[in-house]
Amino acid sequence: MQTSSDRHEYPAHWEADVVLRDGGTARVRPITVDDAERLVSFYEQVSDESKYYRFFAPYPRLSAKDVHRFTHHDFVDRVGLAATIGGEFIATVRYDRIGAGGTPASAPADEAEVAFLVQDAHQGRGVASALLEHVAAVARERGIRRFAAEVLPANTKMIKVFMDAGYTQKRSFEDGVVRLEFDLEPTDRSLAVQYAREHRAEARSVQRLLQPGSVAVIGTGRTPGGVGRSILGNIRDAGYTGRLYAVNKALPEAQKELDGVPACRSVREIEGPVDLAVVTVPAEHVPEVVTECGEHGVQGLVVISAGYADSGPDGRERQRALVRHARTYGMRIIGPNAFGIINSSPQVRLNASLAPEMPRPGRIGLFAQSGAIGIALLSRLHRRGGGVTGVTGVSTFVSSGNRADVSGNDVLQYWYDDPETDVALMYLESIGNPRKFTRLARRTAAVKPLVVVQGARHGGVAPQGHAVRATRLPHATVSALLRQAGVIRVDTITDLVDAGLLLARQPLPVGPRVAILGNSESLGLLTYDACLSEGLRPHSPLDLTTAASADDFHAALSRALADDTCDAVVVTAIPTVGEGSAGDAALAEALRSAAAAEPGKPVLVVHVELGGLAEALSAATSTAPQATTSTAPQATADTAPRAASNTREEPRSAAQAPRLPSAEAPEGAHHIPAYPAAERAVRALAQAVAYARWRGDAADPGKVPEYEDIDEKGAAGLIAGHLARGQGLTLGTQETCGLLGRYGIHVHRALPAPTPDDAVAAARTIGYPVALKATAPHLRHRADLGGVRLDLADEEQLRRAYAELTELFGKPQELRPVVQGMAPRGVDTVVRAVIDPAAGAVLSFGLAGAATQLLGDMAHRLIPVTDREATSLIRSIRTAPLLFGWRGSAPVDSSALEELLLRVSRLVDDHPEVVAVTLEPVVVAPRGLSVLGASVRLAPPPARDDLGPRTLPAY
Repeated sequence: MQTSSDRHEYPAHWEADVVLRDGGTARVRPITVDDAERLVSFYEQVSDESKYYRFFAPYPRLSAKDVHRFTHHDFVDRVGLAATIGGEFIATVRYDRIGAGGTPASAPADEAEVAFLVQDAHQGRGVASALLEHVAAVARERGIRRFAAEVLPANTKMIKVFMDAGYTQKRSFEDGVVRLEFDLEPTDRSLAVQYAREHRAEARSVQRLLQPGSVAVIGTGRTPGGVGRSILGNIRDAGYTGRLYAVNKALPEAQKELDGVPACRSVREIEGPVDLAVVTVPAEHVPEVVTECGEHGVQGLVVISAGYADSGPDGRERQRALVRHARTYGMRIIGPNAFGIINSSPQVRLNASLAPEMPRPGRIGLFAQSGAIGIALLSRLHRRGGGVTGVTGVSTFVSSGNRADVSGNDVLQYWYDDPETDVALMYLESIGNPRKFTRLARRTAAVKPLVVVQGARHGGVAPQGHAVRATRLPHATVSALLRQAGVIRVDTITDLVDAGLLLARQPLPVGPRVAILGNSESLGLLTYDACLSEGLRPHSPLDLTTAASADDFHAALSRALADDTCDAVVVTAIPTVGEGSAGDAALAEALRSAAAAEPGKPVLVVHVELGGLAEALSAATSTAPQATTSTAPQATADTAPRAASNTREEPRSAAQAPRLPSAEAPEGAHHIPAYPAAERAVRALAQAVAYARWRGDAADPGKVPEYEDIDEKGAAGLIAGHLARGQGLTLGTQETCGLLGRYGIHVHRALPAPTPDDAVAAARTIGYPVALKATAPHLRHRADLGGVRLDLADEEQLRRAYAELTELFGKPQELRPVVQGMAPRGVDTVVRAVIDPAAGAVLSFGLAGAATQLLGDMAHRLIPVTDREATSLIRSIRTAPLLFGWRGSAPVDSSALEELLLRVSRLVDDHPEVVAVTLEPVVVAPRGLSVLGASVRLAPPPARDDLGPRTLPAY
């Protein structure tokens, strides 16, 4: 609770930008004494009916007393928030703490009355829902736990806002008024509602950018050439279906056309709406352009102009100002320093980019933070796709440049239920909100493949222009967390395209068993070895010999596809001497017809680049039957491609999005992907196998088990008591054991031994045999250095070991020796949990010693961990065979280990103040386990932006 000295300080951290239901943006901020005129103007624009619903009586105007009351707040007991666009109020919300007038600040009530008022022109945009999320977060911060609202029964819209919020609530009817009371603590349902609203709003905001009904290119030079004229020509030449305008302030007043496109000197001169503006003017002129666009009602901007955060500190400040300026008018931005956007849908045909050629329409969505990489991806897909349309072409392409506003997260929201996109490919140089990205990636990957390559992953620094939060996690850990979310993580853009082509053209394999056939024994053996290296289970290669005809290939492929012991087929082929392009075409047709007749399994071709087989496979069309079921959403009467227009359609909700079978053939499965190297083909296939396995597991992710012996309240009390001593601290041994014990995690007893006599006394207390350990940081857990002596059977052995330790390593006060009872022999492991400021809470597991410290053999999962994830975590490390009877050893008690992981996960998830836990070593025996060392660090809980109200990144 705030003290009286800071009750009137302006809470700047409550300011936020939000995306509304229709995709536009608004700014939420506290109402201050300087807002009197804005409040009066806002109230004058509200209808009499809305005023009546707010005050339960005719209330045509606000009195001076009302204006004073509604603009003077203490930001503790009385708080008012406003949603603004263009600096003007469009909605307000206010709470008053019940009993605040006579309740001392030291003992406040925890309930408040809340009321809203939304300008009629902005009702239905989700403004009230967004304000409710923000005022609820403010109230929780100020110690309020419950809201009460009185609403007239006829005010059904506001009743729905409260009822749909997902909070635990109570409803009553008294004296002609509906009274609603609801707790403000987030629930699973309120978070689900919040995420669903976030999805609809952000998907709609991207849809407005990618499906505009009208586009203005601002900065089209008077002479040919230049960025603006190039983009204008690209949009025109692509056959854009909407209205296109050229804008250049230097045009003569009489000139009304440029390159066959209507032209004017300012956006203000355009009659009718402009949905999208492509800005190519120099950075110093962009603010003027943004103002003109905002005042004209432009919905979004693609800023091609450079000279922002990519140019240094001054440019970074210009970038912040650009975003703030655009959001003031409710506009979103792609860029600055962007390469542009593309939508190849026949209903749109928009090439608002620097790509001189419109890519073929297809089912692959591309997102690239780098323009150069975007060009490379478009080029490679074009080259590898041959004549194929509708499969390996591009549905949408977004180059975000400096990613000042619209990010990969926003585009994922759009792709999730975009019926035009089956496969999503992303090149990322930084992840601004990893916690949100993994959440969205998991949901997207459940319905369509998501392939990601990360650039700048070893430099430790995000590229200039990318304002992101730092993560302390190694790149390998981040990659593991992405894989947990279903992301297909690749290392190069070549791998990105290889995987994308396979996933777009072929069904997912149901297992790792691979048939190999072809007319080159050597190429077959290379493929066989590559399969083994990637963890697949290849059959022995079938050599058809160099004399094999197209019919021989057709028959062999048909048999392999019909074989129940085969999940995928790799065909290896070298050109047949003398046959040329006709032979390539015949072989391509034979392979396609065989694959089309058995469409349930993926087929890949490995070829040498001497002939034209790859082009023939892509260009020709099979006459054989083709599959009609896709591995991605297909357009139906309800999900048909949306025409470019000014209508404000809503994307499908998360609940309506399809859930897809993993082994059905996509449309165009008879187009077989070809690879110039066996290793590339097999790597793509292995990624598809792993993804298919993840999709199967995602259908049943498991559950977070309950344990009756967990004392959550008791642990909370201990944590609060410890934190009262300081902002952050590492607990002592006894404190650590006490806290872990509340969660059923019992640390093997260890007693300090500052002298030999103390060691003997400790051993008598514990009982022989014992271990003597030096706990100094440089010797902790280092049996290889002699800092641990085991199986000491009596006092004589103990004293001798004590003398040896002090003689070798120093005085007892330096060694910090302890005596501990012997645990049953087993495998030494380590369990860790840490809260990363960007990625969130992460649970890690590995074997203790060199495997973890030298080889980095650790597996990671995001917390909370389910029972299925705990099982997979143990089996994910490369040294896992040591736990399961390697070379005749006894298997360890994996069930006990899984339970320990789940209990640690629960501790960190229940108490975000627990920012780090280390259990090392954890000796896992054939029956049971022993935690021999433990440490816990506490700190005030870090901010959880995924639990707070919806906001756009601050600038």
